[in-house]
Amino acid sequence: MRRSSALFLTAAVTFGAVAPSSVATAATADTGVSAGLDRAALREAIAVRPDDHASGVVAEVHKNGQTWRGTSGDVVTGKRISPDAHFRIGSITKPMEAVILLQLSAEGRVDLDESVQHYLPGLLPEDRFKEPVGVRQLLDHSSGLPHDLEGAPGVSADEEIERRHDYLTFDEVIRQTLRPEGRPAPGPHFSPGTRQEYNSFGYRVAGKLIEEITGNTYQDEVTNRILKPLKMGETRPVAPGRSRPVPRPYLPGYLSKGDGTSVDVNVQGGLPTSMTPTTGDLDRFVSGLFDGRLLRPAQAAELFTVPKGADGKPLPYADGSNCNVGPGKGTACYSVGLMSVPLPDGTVLWGKTGSDPGYRSGVFASRDLSRRAVYSTGTSGAPVNGAPPVSLRLSLAAFGN
Repeated sequence: MRRSSALFLTAAVTFGAVAPSSVATAATADTGVSAGLDRAALREAIAVRPDDHASGVVAEVHKNGQTWRGTSGDVVTGKRISPDAHFRIGSITKPMEAVILLQLSAEGRVDLDESVQHYLPGLLPEDRFKEPVGVRQLLDHSSGLPHDLEGAPGVSADEEIERRHDYLTFDEVIRQTLRPEGRPAPGPHFSPGTRQEYNSFGYRVAGKLIEEITGNTYQDEVTNRILKPLKMGETRPVAPGRSRPVPRPYLPGYLSKGDGTSVDVNVQGGLPTSMTPTTGDLDRFVSGLFDGRLLRPAQAAELFTVPKGADGKPLPYADGSNCNVGPGKGTACYSVGLMSVPLPDGTVLWGKTGSDPGYRSGVFASRDLSRRAVYSTGTSGAPVNGAPPVSLRLSLAAFGN
């Protein structure tokens, strides 16, 4: 099991900060209407450069009714990448988990203000977690819970490649995090509702809660509540307990072994939330999420509301790792399921990034859906921290004017 790190589209507030670089040889292609969009700049943005640590890119941009889709070639094999390529999305599934719980809230089956301890008694050890953790706090990253597998030793590059086949259930992640063997058990990072700190573990608990309330698997719930209604026919949830390849056509993602050999890591296990969509399906998801097809108005409002303290101001962010750009720098930038990114013209994009071994992806849109972007990059070596350089260039090319 690998911790999925959160990736952030910081280019929205740092336009012009991308330094020129030589472009690696790779085929590029684009399709669709491009009036109103600078197609040359978009093609240049996704051309893989030596410092990108990327093997290829697939992207889709919508602006004021105009559409552009593009890909770069696989720089490892030289093969073409289809605009309809599938890829792994990591934490972009978090908004889908949030949608399911918001729907259950609208149905009266869960109270977002009720505690995790109420719905899942005994899950949080009482000797360490004495304060109630609200369901909403799981979703807006203000729970104070520890991180996935906190305190576990790091793994080598070869171990990372080998472990990609592992599949962990919600129960297994929760047990290995809260009741680990051979290392100290973690406690809360802060009192629930007093700060915000990006936290994937809260969404493992949320996934467990979905299965407990509905009596169904997470895969069944996300398929029936989101994928089918939005006709996301190219999106595949990972089958429980299985290691599966990304469906063809796919965006290749590579990791480097200790000896420098590149390994295509498209076959993976993952978590119950793991998915392999296309850019078109992710655009359908964000469109359906924002236009009211998935949520009633009261629940949809949660998507665009960051948690606030008793003083009515956004909660402070726990450290400087995230929420560190724009006028709200240093305060909460995550809502229930989404993150906010301010543009220089005052527009705010909402969306989510995600990563799996070999893949780094993102989907963002303005509330009125006039601006939307979806991208995924396949990696070509060791993971690199921070936003993918391609995403920074794409944001500038798509929304910089």
